[in-house]
Amino acid sequence: MTPYPHDPTALPAVRAAVAEHPYPLAFATVSGAHLYGFPSADSDVDLRGVHLLPPGERVPRRRGKPRDTIDTTRVVGGLEIDLVTHDAAKFFALMLRPNGYVLEQVLSPLIVQGGPALDELRELAAGCVTRGHARHYLGFARTQRELLAKHDPPRLKPALYLYRVLLTGIHLMETGEVEANLPTLLATRQQAGVAELIERKRAGAEQEPLSAAEAAEHVTAFDRLRDELEVAQDRSTLPEEPTAAAGLDDLLRRLRTGAI
Repeated sequence: MTPYPHDPTALPAVRAAVAEHPYPLAFATVSGAHLYGFPSADSDVDLRGVHLLPPGERVPRRRGKPRDTIDTTRVVGGLEIDLVTHDAAKFFALMLRPNGYVLEQVLSPLIVQGGPALDELRELAAGCVTRGHARHYLGFARTQRELLAKHDPPRLKPALYLYRVLLTGIHLMETGEVEANLPTLLATRQQAGVAELIERKRAGAEQEPLSAAEAAEHVTAFDRLRDELEVAQDRSTLPEEPTAAAGLDDLLRRLRTGAI
């Protein structure tokens, strides 16, 4: 199974969305279903990255807040492109919290704009991983479980997201490596029926309901994987606190002074 069946990084509309950002970007990568390995042909392209505010905009303005988060959406030829970026200071602070989502963005192999700053961030990311990241993935799993329960019978898309987040969390606790791609995770940890779900999702059947038998089988698997993630957290030898704070502070200083 191809981990990345649709790589949108070279699409002119995607590159234009990044090039037209109002502030300089330290990096921009692809997240969402494309990163997770199960995009449909019409899936949105989710772009995430870091921008650099000029000195005059780093302090709160008299009215409103500094533009430390910018969220833009455009539709080009039927393709929806969502670009969300944070100012470097805010993003680096998020990296020091148990937030697996931002680490997945830094380590995404689907790079629209990279460079020396992203290279350093990818090295520093290892020093941001802690046992506490299990809470992030357990919380994400609870949210997806609620989405799954909203429909009777359950639908395919939230089921895939549940597998993705639980397997990512288990892999992280056991290895210290952030791996967000479900086909890659399945290559080392088989889960019955998941490859078929991926192929159905890629074919555009994300809103397709699961049969009663399928739903029961997958719900049992989710409960087992949730328990495995909790056990993996207890057994993990990952540190309790991140160690990359000094490195991130130094990188932020150099980004703001134009030294990198």
